[in-house]
Amino acid sequence: MKQVYLDTFGCQMNVADTDRMELLLFHSGYRRTQEKEDADLILVNTCSIREKAEQKTFSLFGSLKPLKLANPDLILGLTGCLGQQDGKKLLQRMPYLDFVMGPDQVDGVAHAVDKVRSNGKSFVWTGFDQEKTYSIPEFSLPKAPGASTFVNIIKGCDKFCSFCVVPYTRGREKSREPDELYREIRHLVEYGAKEIILLGQNVNSYGKRGLKNPIPFHELLYGVAQIPGVERLRFTTSHPNDFTRETIRAYQDIDILMNHLHLPVQSGNNEVLKAMRRDHTIEEYRELLFELKSKVPDICISTDIIVGFPGETGEAFEDTLRIMEEIGYSSSFIFSYSPRPGTPANELNDSIAEEIKKRRLQEAIALQSRLTSEIGQHYIGNNTEVLIEGRSSKPGYTFKGRNPQYWGANVQAGEKTLKAGDTVKVRVQSVSGHSLSGKATL
Repeated sequence: MKQVYLDTFGCQMNVADTDRMELLLFHSGYRRTQEKEDADLILVNTCSIREKAEQKTFSLFGSLKPLKLANPDLILGLTGCLGQQDGKKLLQRMPYLDFVMGPDQVDGVAHAVDKVRSNGKSFVWTGFDQEKTYSIPEFSLPKAPGASTFVNIIKGCDKFCSFCVVPYTRGREKSREPDELYREIRHLVEYGAKEIILLGQNVNSYGKRGLKNPIPFHELLYGVAQIPGVERLRFTTSHPNDFTRETIRAYQDIDILMNHLHLPVQSGNNEVLKAMRRDHTIEEYRELLFELKSKVPDICISTDIIVGFPGETGEAFEDTLRIMEEIGYSSSFIFSYSPRPGTPANELNDSIAEEIKKRRLQEAIALQSRLTSEIGQHYIGNNTEVLIEGRSSKPGYTFKGRNPQYWGANVQAGEKTLKAGDTVKVRVQSVSGHSLSGKATL
């Protein structure tokens, strides 16, 4: 059996795409290796939403070039959003690449590899799926999904935020039929999945395009919750414009819907939000989350934040710090703005000095660290339910998993016999960052 080395940059959609490529390649005679030097095929699934992700990709391929020179039969492939965005430019920059693919070509990865093997010529395969519907073939579903697993319910995005390349690299929104999703989830549960994470660039837009019999997102949540064997249910990522009161009600009604929400705010200032084309005000965002927290008091909220966006004044940045304090995020993905080719924001005057961006970034990160620490202190000495996902790498701890609020947890099992998929109560003894550590209780 040949060996494939897979690496992934970017969002959870990319992680799910990599998992699917791994399974498709397994059916074509490849098994995954953790050693690049042992591989017959190396695939890097890329992200282009941040400049830093691109830099990491180019750095990785620079380290792969000697392997290709030493072994001309080694196939190097670049997939994902960077491939969709830059296509032929990547082959010009890295002529040792064998092929470049976009996200919509994931299901054809085995065909791409066979094409290189048969004619030895490099090529670019991008473009968007022209089908009006979105479907994932059953043969690409995993037989060993893990205790917690992603299920793609929608792809693409119709929001066109001024800073974001996703609509240009993943196309317009298309949803999968609910019956197909229910079949996939039943399959995953049959093979051991306990927690289902519904996945999309904007899951709340589910059902608006691509369905013969449209249903809204909150109805999908109720439908998944009725499938026997689903013990936990989550979703990511959401957009404030499409997050409905019916979804808030679903948090109240559905016991297995975990009390965590990732809802990107990006900025706490209305003028910046307008320039970002977010199409909502900070007042509307605040009202939505305060209502959610009043109905679901123990929910944890995480978010995305961009600092240093063109036009962000010192006062506007303070507004972002203020909303972080008011909401009390348990965690945040915080970035300084970097222009992305092809986006409307790329045409704006990026006049904020890099040293100011760096200072604001560090200030926001420091605030989030404090907020995370304050929330984490409430867990110490108390029990929390942890779904075991695998073995822990932390010394002195046996297993790792997550609690309902999506905090990571390291677990001392003692004499308990545990395995992935088990749910156990853990007495929290310490907190580090966004991770809890404790001992399994009786």
